[in-house]
Amino acid sequence: MAPEESAGTELLLQSFERRFLAARALRSFPWQSLEAKLRDSSDSELLRAILQKPSGGSVTLSESTAIISHGTTGLVTWDAALYLAEWAIENPAAFTHRTVLELGSGAGLTGLAICKMCHPRAYIFSDCHRRVLEQLRGNVLLNGLSLEADVTANSDSPRVTVAQLDWDVATVPQLSAFQPDVVIAADVLYCPEAIVSLVGVLQRLAACCEHQRAPEVYVAFTVRNPETCQLFTTELGRAGIRWEAEPRHDQKLFPYEEHLEMAILKLTP
Repeated sequence: MAPEESAGTELLLQSFERRFLAARALRSFPWQSLEAKLRDSSDSELLRAILQKPSGGSVTLSESTAIISHGTTGLVTWDAALYLAEWAIENPAAFTHRTVLELGSGAGLTGLAICKMCHPRAYIFSDCHRRVLEQLRGNVLLNGLSLEADVTANSDSPRVTVAQLDWDVATVPQLSAFQPDVVIAADVLYCPEAIVSLVGVLQRLAACCEHQRAPEVYVAFTVRNPETCQLFTTELGRAGIRWEAEPRHDQKLFPYEEHLEMAILKLTP
């Protein structure tokens, strides 16, 4: 095969894997029988390579087709949620056997990916909008996970909770009850008011851990407006919360726009 043909084949393979197989596994497809037939074919290098790549688990979501519906943007999956899910899959040790609290869970993709791929001890989805919470509960059940109140829950799965959490009114006792080891949030830096509220709830989470180690915090966002990002880091500084940028990860599993600038900050309250 000519070098230019080989390069074109590799690009096609990577695109196919990223946008199809890794995004959703087709368990009902006869992969094994097809692979056996392709093994004897001289013209099937590309398909054989695809079949030999692990596709991993799948996440099924019910979400809105509109960016804004029912007065919220939380019923759709945003790009930073995909980016954070990819980072989590590449860094499972950050979540394995730990209690994870997600702030502003939205449609739930990041949390569902972590529950399925990173083996947390417990996972708390949270949001403040009634319709978002309803959809979250449905998506948890849609993916074969059980909510904490279900006595028939699979002991091999994490304890999953969907909690109503308003950052502006959440109290230290309410946050203390979650006892998180890790706190995450994705695409929640959409306006100055949200940034101030987020930093405030992170301060209260740190106050919950006065006599123990504060939770690790990871905030993922799309850099749409540099001034918004600057406001976030400025507010963190005022609150005495240290931060550092996580290196860009190598995973590219989901079909978000590649030109978008993504970032994940690790915070130390």
